[in-house]
Amino acid sequence: MKIDVIENVMQYNKDEAEINRKKFRENKVTVVNILSAPGAGKTSLIIETLKVFMDKINIGVIEGDISSTHDSEKIKAFTNSVVQINTGGTCHLNASMIAKAIEKLPLKELDLLFIENVGNLICPVGFDLGEKARIVLSSVSEGDDKPVKYPKAFLKTDLVALNKIDMLKYSDFNMNFFTSKVKELNPGIKIIALSCKTREGFKVWEEWIFDIIKNCK
Repeated sequence: MKIDVIENVMQYNKDEAEINRKKFRENKVTVVNILSAPGAGKTSLIIETLKVFMDKINIGVIEGDISSTHDSEKIKAFTNSVVQINTGGTCHLNASMIAKAIEKLPLKELDLLFIENVGNLICPVGFDLGEKARIVLSSVSEGDDKPVKYPKAFLKTDLVALNKIDMLKYSDFNMNFFTSKVKELNPGIKIIALSCKTREGFKVWEEWIFDIIKNCK
């Protein structure tokens, strides 16, 4: 009986995700779902991207957290199109939460919508939100073993971004190990190494953003 319940929940989420996806297509907005462990720098990546693209494209943000509005308040300094979702303990966002959030956003005015998922590399992996692309953000400060410990996250993604490369000289992070383990799981995946602090590698990130928006139109 428990299996039936789980299957029903997942099917319901899948159906809701397809409704979201249709709505995003109709409004011609590109949606990127960002997954990471806590502290990898999701909010920093979004803020630095908002700064770079402020005069080029319109970006909205759905901010997912277990509690607080701390991150969304920081993001509001760069865009008014931000909605906070507090899950109240749930370790991931689901498609129904996103459906309610986008009712508060001016979708027709947006080119790009970031969904910052709850900091977790396990639970969010199984939940489609209706996004165009999913990225996994890792960081040098977390260590190079995340692909080994959380393989499903790196399997089910369209891009891997490695943040905080400005810390490489202070760390024993093994870039070759990290890259090889990611490629073993997902051979064709693109890996972007960057720093939200120094913006090193941001040009490649910007190009990826422009490409995915272009392909969505």
